[in-house]
Parts: sequence; C-alpha cells; structure tokens
Amino acid sequence: MPTLYLSPSTQEWNPFNGGGTEEQYMNEIADAMMPYLRAAGVAVTRNTPDMTAASSIRQSNAGNYNLHLALHSNASPESEAGQRRGSEVYYARGAVAGLRAAEIIAANLRGIYPGQVRVLPTTTLGEVVRTRAPAVLIEYAYHDNPEDAEWIRSNIQELGRVTARAVIEFFGLPFIEPMTPQNGRVQTNGSALLVRSRPDRTAPIVGRLANGQYVAIYGQWKGWLSIESSGLVGWVDGGYIRR
Repeated sequence: MPTLYLSPSTQEWNPFNGGGTEEQYMNEIADAMMPYLRAAGVAVTRNTPDMTAASSIRQSNAGNYNLHLALHSNASPESEAGQRRGSEVYYARGAVAGLRAAEIIAANLRGIYPGQVRVLPTTTLGEVVRTRAPAVLIEYAYHDNPEDAEWIRSNIQELGRVTARAVIEFFGLPFIEPMTPQNGRVQTNGSALLVRSRPDRTAPIVGRLANGQYVAIYGQWKGWLSIESSGLVGWVDGGYIRR
C-alpha cells in the first residue's frame, strides 16, 4: 500500500504575523489532508507536536515509507523581515522521485497561491536529505509577511485539499471526495478477501481480511472501497462488504 510519513512543523516558537504559530497552522493543514488521504487508501504515519525534526527523521527512517512530506512556513532574514513572499517546494538534489513529487505539489499549489511557486533542490535541509524515503519539504509562504500569513490562515482547508491531491497523484491513486466514515463487515463464502494497494484487480495484494472481519470504510470508487482494519489500509471489492 502507498505509505506516507507526514511531518508538520514542530516549531511552536515561530510566530505568524497577526497571531498563531507555524506549528499550529501546519498541523491544521495536516488535519485537513487526512480525510482525503484516507479516502484514497494512503497509509499515513504522522509526527506529533512534542517531537523535533531530528526525532521525526528517526521515526521516518525506522519505517518503510514511499514519501516523507514535511509541512512548513518560511521566514525572511532579519534584514528583510516581512518583505519576502513566495512558496517554495524543496527536494534532495539528484533525487528523481523527490523531484517528481515536488513538481506535482508545486503544480497543485500554483492553482491557489497568488504569487510565485518555486521547486528548489537542497543539500542541507535535514528532513529532505537525511530521510530514507523520497522526501519533499513545503514552505507554503512567508509567515512574517502579513499578506502571506493571512493567505495561509484563510486557506487551511484548501491547502490541505490540494496538498493531499498532489500526494495522491504522486501515488497514482484516484482523488475522491471524502465520505463520512462507515462501518462494514466482510461477507464472503468463507474465503479471505484480498486487499489491494489500488482499486484495480491487477494491483499488488497488500493483505487479506477474514470472512466476518470488521472494517472502517473511508471512500468508494467504481465499485471499490478504501478501508482500514487492524492497521491494514487498502482497497477491496465493495461487493464483499456488508454495511
């Protein structure tokens, strides 16, 4: 199954112009992403506000993720405080998968950000160059600039939506609007129900569900359901789920 390590900023000491902090708003964007990611069948591990960038990297590297995504806002040098604007998406120089993810994310951000969105290589950002998984770090806008800070505050839900849409596109999954989660139960002739990484009968099998096993249903696509059960996330044929 496609797996994402989601790492919103833990920098509660970075204040936004007009109130709030980088940690606060990046976690709100991550919250807004989650229903879309669940609906698409993406398995997500997320850091917590009490962690640091270093501990987030360690946790990410202890797993086997297809993408590490760090969410941040930017700040100008002291000599230019409040003057800079722009959105920047970073990837590790020479990383093919990271560049592809960064370009997809930037393309989606260009649809909503009123200024320039740049894709930039880095050799220094830890959450990009020290992770085992392909990694991207988003600097959505400059939180010390009043216009940029207000743009982030006013677009939390849309930022979550377009960022999730980009991740889902990177994984090659269908983007669907989230549904109210439902409970379901596997109903077969007694055999196990195959769970696949994508809503496609040729997609890799990521697990099996026993007849009678309960699942949480997060999305539906052309007769398939995205589900979670006991930590297993993926897609199943909806004809074998009783609601």
